[in-house]
Amino acid sequence: MADRFKKAAVWLGLVSDNDYAEVEPDLDEVTEQVVDPRQAEEKPASAPATVTELETRRPAREHPRVADINRITTVHPRTYNEARTIGENFRDGIPVIMNLGDMEDADAKRLVDFSAGLIFGLRGSIERITSKVFLLSPHNVTVAAEDKERLAGGFFNQS
Repeated sequence: MADRFKKAAVWLGLVSDNDYAEVEPDLDEVTEQVVDPRQAEEKPASAPATVTELETRRPAREHPRVADINRITTVHPRTYNEARTIGENFRDGIPVIMNLGDMEDADAKRLVDFSAGLIFGLRGSIERITSKVFLLSPHNVTVAAEDKERLAGGFFNQS
């Protein structure tokens, strides 16, 4: 029982553990294992070094294409479980309009957080159209200003 208390006190740092202080390494054995770098095998100076180019992590910049207004997906989620639909469409390069008017505030906030992570991970952009409507655009797609006005005009009348 006393052994358990001692282990607990050592773990909490209340007492020092002197069990390890008694065992000291034999310095003669340690020095025998050290290899002198001058005695190590040397490579001939005439051997050419091979260099392999690293892959680039960033994809080549694509020119943004203008999205067709008919290809934009509009989602009216009622629960957070519909986040998958938003993510799949966005990942496929389709701009997504999220209308969160039918959701409770807690779930709507979670879905906006999910969308922000999606945007960050796939290098897209997010724009607030109204207080509960958001436009998610992939990195290689731009939505024309006329289309944004048309979308905003249709949503501003909803409260």
